[in-house]
Amino acid sequence: MTYPLKFRQHVLAIKEKEKLTYAETATRFCVGTASLMRWARRIEPCQTRDKPATKINRAALILDVETYPDASQYERAQRMGVSARGICDALKRAGFSYKKTFYHPKADAQARETFQAKIQAYEAADTPIIYVDESGFSHDMPRLYGYSVKGQRCYGQHDWHAKARTNVIGAQLNGKLTTVCTFDCHINSDIFYAWVTQDLLSKIPYRGGSCALVMCLSVYASYPVSPLAHFSKITMMN
Repeated sequence: MTYPLKFRQHVLAIKEKEKLTYAETATRFCVGTASLMRWARRIEPCQTRDKPATKINRAALILDVETYPDASQYERAQRMGVSARGICDALKRAGFSYKKTFYHPKADAQARETFQAKIQAYEAADTPIIYVDESGFSHDMPRLYGYSVKGQRCYGQHDWHAKARTNVIGAQLNGKLTTVCTFDCHINSDIFYAWVTQDLLSKIPYRGGSCALVMCLSVYASYPVSPLAHFSKITMMN
């Protein structure tokens, strides 16, 4: 057991004040004589262990992490024949952190570089860049999880035939939301075209007679944007 710093200071202060020996002080406070001698040399409690970990091989642990990067601590403990708590401490000592990054299977590094080059060119030309995206939410959105006593089910209600939904289209310029419109119907190409011409264009500035309209791939593929082609002020990107 590690005695707190205040207790150690109190014991040594009493020893010094009453001129007690180590043996007398140990008997009075029910502590070991060796402990008192260590406190006299260094009164601060040791926060780290002097003996290195020997049961979990560091090289084997590093190899296991490289081989199974997404394994749980329990699975590593089973493979190495130790406790999950021991694996947790060993991972901390080895400098590992719990994280994971997912890559989309259709990610294209070359297309990303091309897109970034276009954005940089528009920024260099001081052309406004408007980012457009759409989303929506169902009116019937029950909570998917709940609490219950162990061994018993948690029941709720959900209308599987509910079809009410609100769709949203928004635009962002210079990191700020420029406009948002909600629709209680399915957004088709006619509605999208009407939103761009009647709402969006009236709220964005034009510098040099043009602007860049950036849409995510799903929005770009959903609507035939050819009706916007006769607007010379709009450059469409996906």
